[in-house]
Amino acid sequence: MSRTTGNRINSSDGVSDTATRNSDPATRSRRWFLKNLWLGLGAIVSLEFLWMTFSFLSPTKKADVKSISQLRTVGDLANIPNNSVTPVRSGQFYLVRLNDGGLLALSLKCSHLGCSVSWDESKNRFICPCHASEFAMNGNVINPPAPRALDYFPIIIDQGIVKVDTSKPMKRKEFEKSQQTYA
Repeated sequence: MSRTTGNRINSSDGVSDTATRNSDPATRSRRWFLKNLWLGLGAIVSLEFLWMTFSFLSPTKKADVKSISQLRTVGDLANIPNNSVTPVRSGQFYLVRLNDGGLLALSLKCSHLGCSVSWDESKNRFICPCHASEFAMNGNVINPPAPRALDYFPIIIDQGIVKVDTSKPMKRKEFEKSQQTYA
């Protein structure tokens, strides 16, 4: 007699269809392959997700960015008049040519809290809109709370072309003649 539970019984020997199918080497091989394929794909997706999560949460290395030279070409020295201030917004600096012909590349950032300073032609000075610090044309502090002069960038004059290296701002207490560049 045969009894039926969850599996069907084909014959009187008591062997079910399921047992017969699992014992077939071709079926078992295919199932094994598909099961392991899906497990492998799931593991790869999980690893990619973890890698993206950790790379998003890990801090970037700022040292690599600062080591790259960022040389900005400003223009021809002959086109920059004495006693003038030229904003170079893409380079984040002002190019200043003093009365004696010396050049300074002053940072746009206030030395107090890093706000962007603007040049006021009528007052002949840089003014910080955040806390009313004022700076002379050479970057010296006229009106605090800024603790020191504006940072400056090194200038290179190559065959009459003015270039500014904005990769590293130079901090200073006050203006010194040695910070100017002459042609």
